[in-house]
Amino acid sequence: MMWGYGGGFDWMWLLGLLLVAGIALLVVLIVRLSAGSGRGGPPGYGTSSGRTRAREILDERFAKGELTADQYREQLRVLDEDR
Repeated sequence: MMWGYGGGFDWMWLLGLLLVAGIALLVVLIVRLSAGSGRGGPPGYGTSSGRTRAREILDERFAKGELTADQYREQLRVLDEDR
């Protein structure tokens, strides 16, 4: 005779499963938030410094001498207007 001990704990596996799933979900959320790109944009759209890919290309072209300083400033102004 068990006197009621041990009975009724058949559902405890569900609690353990929910606990493991909750911990896994928490880990995934922490990793996604710490990775930075929570925007879901295309690769190269935004960088960690906040510069867009268009700005990076503009900087590269200016550094190579393809643009004059006036052209560079004008293009920067145009890019900043889009924000």
